[in-house]
Amino acid sequence: MTYVITRACIGVKDQSCIAVCPVDCIYVEPKDQMCYVHPDDCIDCAACESACPVGAIFDAAKLPRDVVHYAHINALWFDDRAGARALVIADVERGTSIV
Repeated sequence: MTYVITRACIGVKDQSCIAVCPVDCIYVEPKDQMCYVHPDDCIDCAACESACPVGAIFDAAKLPRDVVHYAHINALWFDDRAGARALVIADVERGTSIV
């Protein structure tokens, strides 16, 4: 299991989650609209979940139905950053994001 960052992070990128992660498995680049959790490096400590000021981070097994696709987006970012960014933009354009 892993933790997943979802749409509530879009446009916020507070990065408190990055500061508390003991294994440095949360990433963001300047052109990103949100942060991403590396699914293989996450140790399921949950430190990021409580640090997130907007409630954007969930245990993958407990993802709300409307953001389940963010598990794929988080994992995709580590193989295809442009593809992950395109999916985030598409989510925003559909109007399902908080941005």
